[in-house]
Amino acid sequence: MSFFSTRGGACATTSQAILWGLAKDGGLFVPSMFPKIPLDRLALLEGKSYQEQAARVLRDYMEDYSIAEIEEAVNAAYSADAWDDPAIAPVRRLTEDSFVLELFHGPTLAFKDIALKLLPHTIRQAAQKNDEQREVSILVATSGDTGKAALEGFKDVPGTSCSVFYPYGGVSRVQELQMVTTGGDNTHVIGVKGNFDDAQTGVKKLFGSEAFHQKMNAQGKLPSSANSINFGRLAPQIVYYFTTYTDLVSRNLIRMGQEINFVVPTGNFGDILAGYYAKRMGLPIRRLICASNRNNVLTDFFETGTYYTHRTFFKTMSPSMDILVSSNLERLLYEYADRDPAVVKGWMQQLKECGSFSIGAQRLEEIRKTFWADYADDTMTAEEIRRVHERYSYVMDPHTAVASRALQNYRLKTGDRAPAVILATASPYKFSEDVLASLLGKEAVAGMDAFACAEKLQEISGVPIPKQVSQLGQLPIRHKTVCEVEGMEEALLGELK
Repeated sequence: MSFFSTRGGACATTSQAILWGLAKDGGLFVPSMFPKIPLDRLALLEGKSYQEQAARVLRDYMEDYSIAEIEEAVNAAYSADAWDDPAIAPVRRLTEDSFVLELFHGPTLAFKDIALKLLPHTIRQAAQKNDEQREVSILVATSGDTGKAALEGFKDVPGTSCSVFYPYGGVSRVQELQMVTTGGDNTHVIGVKGNFDDAQTGVKKLFGSEAFHQKMNAQGKLPSSANSINFGRLAPQIVYYFTTYTDLVSRNLIRMGQEINFVVPTGNFGDILAGYYAKRMGLPIRRLICASNRNNVLTDFFETGTYYTHRTFFKTMSPSMDILVSSNLERLLYEYADRDPAVVKGWMQQLKECGSFSIGAQRLEEIRKTFWADYADDTMTAEEIRRVHERYSYVMDPHTAVASRALQNYRLKTGDRAPAVILATASPYKFSEDVLASLLGKEAVAGMDAFACAEKLQEISGVPIPKQVSQLGQLPIRHKTVCEVEGMEEALLGELK
């Protein structure tokens, strides 16, 4: 299968798209077509393991990888020792028609693990396929979860290094500690004095700089990405939409062919885009509900057709969604622009120069047949965490609670009672201070740090504290570099020497 740039300047194989990460013209790689899995073939996945379903879903996209290579990568990524649930992505029943897809059972307690445990294997294979002798140097901008997942995935992987930029002071304490305590001789963590959009824009500038590529080449390094701009990050996320569906069918909770909804808390638009790709492949999805926090640029886009970034940036209790420039939206726009890269390139140029673009009423009408959007601010999020716990004895992290709130609003406004799956993207223990304050009130947690809050949350919920959190306080701080936005290249090159 070939991959095209959304901006028209490149064509690549799957392995090249994964190896390079971003097209040289600044566009994102998209598949030339969506392979189909009709209902008769979908039925064959029912009852299969996560690993078996992953290999089946991915192989049509990864045509220059052998089936044996895909199976090797999948089995290594999803081996039992790295996950605390053998299902990898288990589905919990919340109500008769509401379910929670738990994506936080990997080593860093966030959904990013599912893709970033696989990506190091597919990148290593891609380098071999393309006779790449340079070190593959992974550059990552993170709003909180991607960073640690990438560091953990690439830690000490031969022929690679992983460098992460995160917004200094803009992630939770647990998220920060997870990153700055990471071991490995090939890992680097740099705090950026700005927000996630600053870090993401900075990384994109590095990818687009010929001078930077020359400097990296002189050091024997090939820059690549582990953000969801890399198709190798996006593709594994398609899998759990299929495993969720087949799991519900096998448990007689839905019938084969019945349409269901997915509710996705999203900032950079990668997780929900994977759901759109699954729908295009034939999975019976009725609506994809896009849930945002107070930085509700996506909600406004799906309501008006105008994407506008010249707005106040808010730090919220769901920091992984504190994003105003949602990179993966570009891939969706490519589809609704009839795959015309000139149109997409024009919109992206308008966004760069003016901070906004509009897609027009007709395209918006088509998009809204599949997508519905809503948001929840911190007050609403806290209320939802408390409501769900009181009613169902289930504890959600803030990102998941944003999605849960969006589902309630969707059903009230549309009357659609189709079965719905909420994507739980992180463990509540990554945000124990905010979760506990939501349950007990802010005054009840005054003076308590993240670890004391985790102990109290364990007492309330009955869910044990993951060792990834309980052990954090004893680990040494290994990464202390902090830089200005303008100094990202200098800081990175200094780390890589």
